[in-house]
Amino acid sequence: MTYYSQKELERLGFKSLGTDVKISKKASIFDYEKIEIGNHTRIDDFCVISGQIVLGDYNHITPMCLVAGGEPGIFFSDFCTLAYGVKVFSQSDDYTGETLVNSLIPEKYKNETKESILLGKHVVIGANSVVFPGVRLAEGSSIGAMTLVTKNTEPWSIYLGIPARRIKERKKDLLKLEAQFLEAST
Repeated sequence: MTYYSQKELERLGFKSLGTDVKISKKASIFDYEKIEIGNHTRIDDFCVISGQIVLGDYNHITPMCLVAGGEPGIFFSDFCTLAYGVKVFSQSDDYTGETLVNSLIPEKYKNETKESILLGKHVVIGANSVVFPGVRLAEGSSIGAMTLVTKNTEPWSIYLGIPARRIKERKKDLLKLEAQFLEAST
């Protein structure tokens, strides 16, 4: 992957930009002025990032992800990971047929759901999963591959399926590793 240099990133006009940020030159980013990026964060090839987005520290958005923050926004705490092909939407059209749909139609003819999304610390979302507007992924939530998340999750739990359902508790061993890692990094 070819990444932007720090100077190139600074010229793009992000709302805020941390240190040691890596963004692929093959990523498509829109609304730079609405995007805040923490330290040690990486966005890989073929990702589309748009709208209000806040990324904490040590976040990784792997190839082919879509993060559509729109107006309400998507907020990532620290140590979050989106695996290949994850899609996170803070806005969604009404598909019932009662209103028109798509971004070319004025608001008065649509009935869009617009709700922010929060990813708590240490959230990991598996490949090709989808997260819908308004969802709060609690700290330590682990979302299995190809899962559809339409409701809030419980802390330190593992979810799978369509729609997502809690299958078991997630271990917290990684918290000790986080402390060691952060101590070693200073």
